Amino acid sequence: MEKYQCLTLEFCPDGVALLTLNRPQKLNSFNSVMITEWDHALDVVAKDAGAKALVLTGAGRAFCAGGDADEMAEMAAADNITRRNYLRAIHRIPLALERLDKPVIAAINGTARGAGLDMAIMCDLRLAAASATFAESYINMGLISGDGGMYFLPRLIGTTRALEMLWTGRVVDAAEAERIGLVNRVVAGDDVLAEALKLAAGIAAQPQEAIRFTKRAVYQSMTNTLASHLEAVASHMAVLYDTPEFNARLKAFNERKK
Repeated sequence: MEKYQCLTLEFCPDGVALLTLNRPQKLNSFNSVMITEWDHALDVVAKDAGAKALVLTGAGRAFCAGGDADEMAEMAAADNITRRNYLRAIHRIPLALERLDKPVIAAINGTARGAGLDMAIMCDLRLAAASATFAESYINMGLISGDGGMYFLPRLIGTTRALEMLWTGRVVDAAEAERIGLVNRVVAGDDVLAEALKLAAGIAAQPQEAIRFTKRAVYQSMTNTLASHLEAVASHMAVLYDTPEFNARLKAFNERKK
């Protein structure tokens, strides 16, 4: 297990890595140390061939309450260059998640506010505890999402719903989050992490080249033309026909038909 100050990283035997934000006394609000460790942990997962899927969760009763209040106070007193560098350091997380061609599942065990919600919607899939709550709370402080939330949120729930959340800062409960597509599924009781790990293990057991090509193609399709998308998937399919996973499964399928 990697040793960190503000998070933990564990590798399960079923091919799943578990990254836990670990500042429960601060509702897992992130500071500069956590961001640096988070970026490092994502690089470790990316390079580990045995890690086929990643689950992200929070320790204690919160997923992530956003940015650390003490550091935000420091930014209020800092010059513009310092503020921009601070945000650019945070930007390492969405950029690293974009590069990571492995499935990432958020197990949202409690509140996800501001940048904490943004970090959840950067993941590929989201499971939420029934008690979880969500808010784009920047507006309450006279700020805007500075880490990609305004990029990811409209793609998940549509422009009008995203603008409503961003403009009002209102709290969305788990049931509404599921209804509007902010999360994939709500899990009762304390089972959200177990369900996320189970989902991740199931995906990790699938043919991995196809998993990676699927993630890449889906996200690229959001900015590609149809013609460009079809050309890309034709190239992907040509490669996948040569993979051991495809040929083994094709052989097993044909044998079952006999």
